[in-house]
Amino acid sequence: MCHAISISIVVGVVGPWLSREAEVIAPFDEKLGIPIISYSATSPDLSDENAYPNFYRTVASDFVAAVALAKLFIRYNWTSCTIIYQNGAFGTGGANAIIKAFNNSGLTVSQMIAFDITILSIDGDLKSLLINAATRMVIVWAESLYTSLILQEALDSNVVGPQFTWMISNTISLNSFNQTFYENLIGTFLIEPSVGSVVNALINTTLLDIAYSIWQQYELESFPGSMDVENYALFAFDATWTLIQSLQQLCASKINISSSRLSFIGSSYCFDRHFINSNDNVTDRITGLYYSAKNAQSSSNGKTLTPSSDRALLEGINLRIGIIESIPFTMVEKDIDPSGQTTIKYSGYIIDLIELLQNKMKFIPIIELAPSNITYNEFVRRVSTGVYDIAIGDVTITSARSEYIEFSTAIFDNSLRIIMRTTSNVKPDLFSFLKSFSRNLWLLFFGTITYAGILICIVERKDNEVLENRSILNQIVMSIWYSFGNVVGFGVDFEITTAAGRLLTASLYILGLILVASYTANLAADLTIAKSNNIISGIDDIKNGKIPSNRIGILANSAEEDYYLTQISNGVRNFYPLKTYDEIYRSLLEGIIDTSIPDNGILEYATNNIYCNLTLIGNDFDKSSYGIVMPQHWSYAQDLDMYILQLKEGGDLENLRQKWFEMQLCLDSSGTSTDIGIEAASGLFLVFGVISILSLLLFAWKKRQNIKNCLCQLIYRKQSSAETKDSMNRRSSKAFEHSQNHQITLPDIV
Repeated sequence: MCHAISISIVVGVVGPWLSREAEVIAPFDEKLGIPIISYSATSPDLSDENAYPNFYRTVASDFVAAVALAKLFIRYNWTSCTIIYQNGAFGTGGANAIIKAFNNSGLTVSQMIAFDITILSIDGDLKSLLINAATRMVIVWAESLYTSLILQEALDSNVVGPQFTWMISNTISLNSFNQTFYENLIGTFLIEPSVGSVVNALINTTLLDIAYSIWQQYELESFPGSMDVENYALFAFDATWTLIQSLQQLCASKINISSSRLSFIGSSYCFDRHFINSNDNVTDRITGLYYSAKNAQSSSNGKTLTPSSDRALLEGINLRIGIIESIPFTMVEKDIDPSGQTTIKYSGYIIDLIELLQNKMKFIPIIELAPSNITYNEFVRRVSTGVYDIAIGDVTITSARSEYIEFSTAIFDNSLRIIMRTTSNVKPDLFSFLKSFSRNLWLLFFGTITYAGILICIVERKDNEVLENRSILNQIVMSIWYSFGNVVGFGVDFEITTAAGRLLTASLYILGLILVASYTANLAADLTIAKSNNIISGIDDIKNGKIPSNRIGILANSAEEDYYLTQISNGVRNFYPLKTYDEIYRSLLEGIIDTSIPDNGILEYATNNIYCNLTLIGNDFDKSSYGIVMPQHWSYAQDLDMYILQLKEGGDLENLRQKWFEMQLCLDSSGTSTDIGIEAASGLFLVFGVISILSLLLFAWKKRQNIKNCLCQLIYRKQSSAETKDSMNRRSSKAFEHSQNHQITLPDIV
């Protein structure tokens, strides 16, 4: 370039092609005072007017291209991408521009992958980097040569279409790829700056047609046709025409100064030469900027492509799914055919859920049953160690587990519940009805009645006709009876005649109103509670120690154990450890433990359909949820969560819950009856029986003389009847003998 300037009148530079060359040429041209107009250098650094005051370009900077990319992502609801860039001025400048544009638009760059142009290779394992990324959108910002090498490595690693959508920044030739790979390139798009004709913008077609004519005249063999001229060639044409127009305007403004309109100072040596009329004030082009996204391969195969998804999809992926046996979530049955071959069949809430997800997401499930003696924490850890891709079961979402795995959106709302043996009715307590009041209160009650009766006797015995002409003892008894009747609320045998007696009666009314109401309420509550023998009514009773800790069964290494240690025992493992739910049920039935606190969903099914002699106590507590166990930063997490939400919003999860949890074969596994048995009130009836017997005895004592007379008359009548019968028998015998001797007929005898 220095040589060309030294021997020619050079007033401007068109080019260069590469940004790294423009960053060297632009300062040199500034020293000479001549403008430089590039048609393909897109580095954002060249937009700095202070660093490159004489630089201009007809193609926009990479930042404008990045803004166009951001708009494309927003148009199709893509949210993230992976950037693969060459480690040079062009690659790093473009990558930084994309990051800035995406951040401004609320989009995410998930990861940056460098392509080393020295060793012509990706830094790292491309397949692993892309498969483990959360996004399936890949942007390549590299020159054509490097882009072809990057795509070839992607084809070899099978991380292209249709699972991934690739966007490249430079035109490449597909001839370098094996034709069998063309099918996988269907998701590869070329993002490039375009001329105004792509959107039917006005352009100077007359001038362009003249240029095409000159091209065909002097180099017909290289002319591709007006429809196939590359955009960068048109940008070069625009750069040249821009330079010509600027010189034309310069000459028009200097027409009266000198016949020489293009003046230089200095010698012929390029570094001592300077263009006198240099006065540049340029910046990036801001109008007429257009970008196109087109399929990198030919559309002759007739295939079309619907908008891609930016997230990782499970379609066609083999998915190892770990399940754990837990009725009714996962039930395992062995089926033996006539030939004696055994097959295992799975059913339950989880199996139906897997089928629903498979139908929507199109993955290939490989179901693996966990060992029967495995704990839930061990089951979860098998995902973090790679034994399973995911694990699905009645696994509670906890913060401790989230430290080494991740959970999906909730698939089942859960809580804890107390389970115990169904006990027989209470051992009869004959005097339970007296327990509504304490012994001291009963003594005070009867003492008050006696005291009030004596006072009534004192104030009424002289003025009340009913009490006159009676013994002192009789008067006291009747007065006490009067007091008792007023307190319990039934009529009495006489009326009060004195003012003092009426005042005392009013006090008895007040006393009876409170005592009778309190007794009635307490008795009703006691009789209701007495219909069962549950020693606890809820989780608070367990926290208060009403059941010994070694009689409480807890599932080891589970969310239930975490709750017990944090909320009940303060970290002390003093419970009875169990490994499976079957062990919980068996231990309860055999009396090894008295209670346990497993998950409510499992308990409802078990007590409603299998273990009818086990029951649930109190209300549920410690609300939680079940989730699908996934590895941390799993690529398909977003896809899985979206489809779980669709199942939830569509009512599919609720339908599964009704299918597996609303059935009930047991008559009543957890409900409590409202009726009161005979045993609870047997003592009351016993007291009534004793009092009735005493009343009969009292009646008999009062009527003892009349009873004696009746007995005597009964004995006398029995004796008289016996004598009369003997006399009649003798007369009948004599009459019979006479009839035999005298042949008297039966009517005569009668």
